[in-house]
Amino acid sequence: MKVRTIWIIAIVMGFSFLALLFLQLKYIDEMVQMKKAQFDESVNKALYQASRNLELNETLRYLEKDVNETERRSYQKDSIGTRTGGPDGSEQESHQFSVMGKDGTVYSSFELKTIATKPSSMPKAMILRNDKNTISEARKSMKEILRNRYVYQKALLDKVVYSILYTASDKPLKERINFRMLDQDIKAELMNNGVNIPYHFTVSTLDGREVYRCPEYSEEGEEYSYSQTLFRNDPQQNAGVVKLHFPQMDTYIFSSVRFVIPSVVFTVVLLVTFIITLVLVFRQKRLSEIKNDFINNMTHELKTPIASISLAAQMLNDDSVTKSPTMMQHLGGVINDESKRLRFLVEKVLQMSMFDRKKAVFKQKELDLNEMVESVANSFALRVEHTGGKIYTDIGAIDSAIYVDEVHFQNVLNNLLDNAVKYRKPDQPLNIWLKTWNDKDHLYLSVRDSGVGIKKENLKKVFDKFYRVHTGNVHDVKGFGLGLAYVKKIVELHKGEIHVESGGKIDGTKFTIKLPVLRQE
Repeated sequence: MKVRTIWIIAIVMGFSFLALLFLQLKYIDEMVQMKKAQFDESVNKALYQASRNLELNETLRYLEKDVNETERRSYQKDSIGTRTGGPDGSEQESHQFSVMGKDGTVYSSFELKTIATKPSSMPKAMILRNDKNTISEARKSMKEILRNRYVYQKALLDKVVYSILYTASDKPLKERINFRMLDQDIKAELMNNGVNIPYHFTVSTLDGREVYRCPEYSEEGEEYSYSQTLFRNDPQQNAGVVKLHFPQMDTYIFSSVRFVIPSVVFTVVLLVTFIITLVLVFRQKRLSEIKNDFINNMTHELKTPIASISLAAQMLNDDSVTKSPTMMQHLGGVINDESKRLRFLVEKVLQMSMFDRKKAVFKQKELDLNEMVESVANSFALRVEHTGGKIYTDIGAIDSAIYVDEVHFQNVLNNLLDNAVKYRKPDQPLNIWLKTWNDKDHLYLSVRDSGVGIKKENLKKVFDKFYRVHTGNVHDVKGFGLGLAYVKKIVELHKGEIHVESGGKIDGTKFTIKLPVLRQE
């Protein structure tokens, strides 16, 4: 599949996942806002009703108090008139009632008359006629009673209202409010409006002086508080404010959208999985390209010694070629050198596969790093001088003893110097600087050259297996891309570190190896 097609599919799927995630988060946000609005409305409605209940309870309390006082101070005047017998043999009784307040005011006064008849002394016809008159009189009396009762009740309520206005409003809030009943009213009204979570409340005056605070009060959730004015029709100095907040309000609101959260989590998991899959696809594609480059390089590298050996063998089998001792020695040398080169290439690949399987066995012994550096420098001196340059050594390490595998660690130095020779600047002399030094706990070795250097974007990849700086199909530098990977692996297995620098103040490339100092017990 082409890279462009992969990118198009990735962009479409990524956009789809992000759009789905955005819609889910938007839906959750709208649900939370709607739940918050419903919650606010329910709480405000409950507080308003609780404040009304408070005022009604105060009115009822004063009404009961005034009725009790009125009953104690009022008197009833009952005069029974002369029982006179009418021509029809009936008897009439008259009752006079009056209600008087403590200040002498007469709130109501009415007279109740009743008529009694003796059915035994009357004929049946007369009884019927007299019964009708009695009902009419009773009806008039009841109307009079109801009217007088209305006047009485109205006067009584007026008195209570004046008492509340001139007596109750002058009392402090502590005396006017029964806080336990207020708490019960608030709880009942909240439950009636569908809110059943813990709350804390305070009561204060309008100027901010706190009058009451519930016993279990805490400041958690205080940033979202609700308030309602108490006795809002009273003068401002006599009114109060109840403030309410819910410590668990966020949990209560988000509990309504918790069923959506798993879908958001699954969407995020799918998005992360898609991203990881996309990264793996591109990584596999890059590894596939590296593998193809490796196969091409390996084929090219192996062809040269095989062709040389094949050509030497043909010359040995060709009877037309004179087989002089010099010729035979030359052909034998070619076959021997190319066989060694072929063996070296095969060993390089096998070494890396062996390290991947973690089956490397070191034959470690104590060596002197300074001596090893000078030995390798002498081995490469001719190749470097052939370019017109020189190898410079700065042996500054005092504690230079290391505990390493001689063959593998020497291969590390050979690989670094071999790369310096391979990647020199064309038609320019190559200079190499080898330096050793140490501090209290570590021993250092640096290999710096004046070659072409490494681009900044390639510095982090040079130690990757099979990685080679891209040069197209030009094979001017031989190799498999395994040399520096092998170097890094060996250094790490010896509990060391390796770093590379290039560009800036460094002309060429500089590798620095850091190893632990070998201490005597």
